Amino acid sequence: MKRLLLLLIFSLFITNIYAQMKLNAGIVTSKIAESKKFYTEVLGFGVIFENDFYLLLHTPNKQAELSFLLPEHASQQPLFRTPFAGKGVYLTIEVDNVNEVYEKMKAKKVDIKIAIRDEPWGDRHFAIQDPNGVGIDIVTYKAVPL
Repeated sequence: MKRLLLLLIFSLFITNIYAQMKLNAGIVTSKIAESKKFYTEVLGFGVIFENDFYLLLHTPNKQAELSFLLPEHASQQPLFRTPFAGKGVYLTIEVDNVNEVYEKMKAKKVDIKIAIRDEPWGDRHFAIQDPNGVGIDIVTYKAVPL
C-alpha cells in the first residue's frame, strides 16, 4: 500500500512538471527579414518580439510560437550558432477549412509545392515552403470510417 501511495505521488509530481511544458520551435537563419515577411503576410502570424538577431512570432490564434535566430551571433552558445541547411524539417499547420486556406494561398500567388489532395488516412492538405526551405503542410483532419 505504501509503495502504491508513493508511486501515485511520484506520478502526480511528474505529470505536473510536464504539464508546464510549451514548445517553441526555432530556426537559425540569416533570412530573418524574409521569414518575418512570409509568416506575417502569407500565414497571418503576429510578432511577439524582435531585435537585430532574434524574431519571435505567434500563430494567428496565439496557440503556438516560432522563432528565428541569426547564425553565428556572439550572444548565443555554439549549439545555437550553426545555420539551418534547408532540409529535414517540416511544420504542420492544422486549419478548420483547408480548401479556404488553399484558395487564399493561390490568390496571394504563393508557390504551392504539393497541390491540395485527400489522403487515405483522412488528411486533406497541401504544402508550401518558407524562405528557409522548411516545408509547411497545411491540413484539415477528417475522420476516417473504420
